[in-house]
Amino acid sequence: MKRSLLVVAAACIAVAALSWLLPTIRGPVLAGYQVSAQPLIQVVVATGRVAAVSRAQVGSQVTGVVVERRVREGDLVRPGDVLAVLRADELEAAVREAEAALAQLQQSTRPQAQAALRVAEANLAQASREAERRRALFQRQMITRESMEQANQAETVARAALEQARLTARSLVAGNPGEAGARARLASARALLAKTTIRAEVAGTVLTRNAEPGDLVQPGRVLFEIAREGDTEILVPLDEKNLEVLAVGQSATCIADAFPLRPFPARVSFIAPSVDPQRGTVEVRLSVSPAPAFLRQGMTVSVNVKTGRRERAIVVNNDALGAAAAGSSAQVWVVADGRAARRQVQLGLRGLTQTEVTAGLQAGDWVLADPAADLAQGARVRVKASDPVAATAGRNELPVKLD
Repeated sequence: MKRSLLVVAAACIAVAALSWLLPTIRGPVLAGYQVSAQPLIQVVVATGRVAAVSRAQVGSQVTGVVVERRVREGDLVRPGDVLAVLRADELEAAVREAEAALAQLQQSTRPQAQAALRVAEANLAQASREAERRRALFQRQMITRESMEQANQAETVARAALEQARLTARSLVAGNPGEAGARARLASARALLAKTTIRAEVAGTVLTRNAEPGDLVQPGRVLFEIAREGDTEILVPLDEKNLEVLAVGQSATCIADAFPLRPFPARVSFIAPSVDPQRGTVEVRLSVSPAPAFLRQGMTVSVNVKTGRRERAIVVNNDALGAAAAGSSAQVWVVADGRAARRQVQLGLRGLTQTEVTAGLQAGDWVLADPAADLAQGARVRVKASDPVAATAGRNELPVKLD
């Protein structure tokens, strides 16, 4: 009986020892991933704002008091539409004065000059006949020389008066400098009067208004801001470290914070040639055409710019890459036949959560999720499979260099 008990106790001790030694022999259980070949999209994620391609700022060219405002924010305007009207009493009086001056020139001064010319012509004819008659009488010695000379002098004076009348009449013909000056003064007065009616110069949407009836406005003050009709843009300040992967023409998907269920497409249309030294960002513009009807100026928009794509790539989760990852290479722990080995790999496209491996791994390989595991080269390990995360999920912009 005692012998049987001893055998059972020995068996229990052996089982306990084996259960204690077996994990040590087989190695610890660590999380890992099986490398696979799948599509990979490299995405830059950022936040921008909706803006018109260009804006027109409208102000007054003259100083005056607003008596009428005809538009408000959100109104659509066409070229020539009246935005506001200023009081114009003095300018209206100046126009009437200029009109009266031109009318006087055309209806009074010019006819008077023409009448004076006809009178001068008649006076000269009369003086010439009288001078001829006296010269004839003088030759017959019927009048004195003084009488003849007086007639000749009268003729000379009449001829000079006629010349003066001709010059005056010629200076007042249609299109003469005097009339042109009068017309110019009238045009100037009318132009100033027209400036008291503030009109839209472009077609678009009124964004802001800074004028109300009773306001005194002066040149240089912006009264209205109009977003021109045309393509809508999204302005995105991106970290300069993304410049390496950005290019004009890349497609993007945008989601307005106010309408998260209505994504819309866009395309990179401009990358600023300079970097903001204060923030370390570069301005990128995305063109949206046609723009969704729900977009508003200044609206916040989340932007995913697709900077690269592989239809079939060997990918590994970013958390499997070593902390020493830099440039185009990194280190991973590869598990084969139950043993872990550190291996250098070459990197390609980098996604937010997964990265392409161009050399060093192949589909079906197992890698550890924790590249900083305290393991010796060739140590025994057991891999517990973890689900790889989506290739394009993420919260921040794509890092150019992985930490």
